[in-house]
Amino acid sequence: MTNFEAIEAESRSRAGKGVARATRRAGKVPAVIYGAKQEPTLIALDPRVVQKELKRGGWRSRLYQIQVGTEMTRALMRDVQFHPVTDQPEHVDFQRLAAGERVRVAVAVVFLNEATCPGIKRGGVLNVVRHKVDVECDPDHIPEKLEADLATLEINDNIRWHNLQGVGDARPVIIDRDFVIATVAPPTVSAEQLAAEAAAAAAATAAKGAKGKAGAKAPAAAAAAPAKKK
Repeated sequence: MTNFEAIEAESRSRAGKGVARATRRAGKVPAVIYGAKQEPTLIALDPRVVQKELKRGGWRSRLYQIQVGTEMTRALMRDVQFHPVTDQPEHVDFQRLAAGERVRVAVAVVFLNEATCPGIKRGGVLNVVRHKVDVECDPDHIPEKLEADLATLEINDNIRWHNLQGVGDARPVIIDRDFVIATVAPPTVSAEQLAAEAAAAAAATAAKGAKGKAGAKAPAAAAAAPAKKK
């Protein structure tokens, strides 16, 4: 079942910059709920609530149930405008959700069995291409998360869209290919390690060459020595 975060809001009767400034002077953040072929609903929010949602991260994908008086509206937070100096939120845009009308939302990917992944245990590195996937789905069936199981992946194997679990009836926005979510890349070697290995190899080659030269000079010196008289 889709979970919605509850937010309480106050109604605003009029739109306009002057009214919005008056709302901010009263200690509230002006906002609007639009979409679903309905007239926009003007509301005012407690700034502490807005700041809390922004600090949590992922607010563009979180589902909200906004209560204005006795009316409840389900919505997605689509945009936040900030003050250019103080960086405080000045306006919030919500998209109204309607049953049966598919919406676009970014859903987080959760990786399972990373600790037991054969490729990673052999020194491979998990290279995540997409931490989230943009999908279109019905508001009543928005996936809470998408799961990528790494249990059988070897080095150079990957997870693609069709491998994800928990998709439900969601459709990816990218439809022209079975795109990659993550790969198990070969072990990485640092530049310092490569330089150290090259230096060690060069030193070993030089030492071998010096030893060979010393061995070649010894017989020549022996041949040049005069024979002892009997």
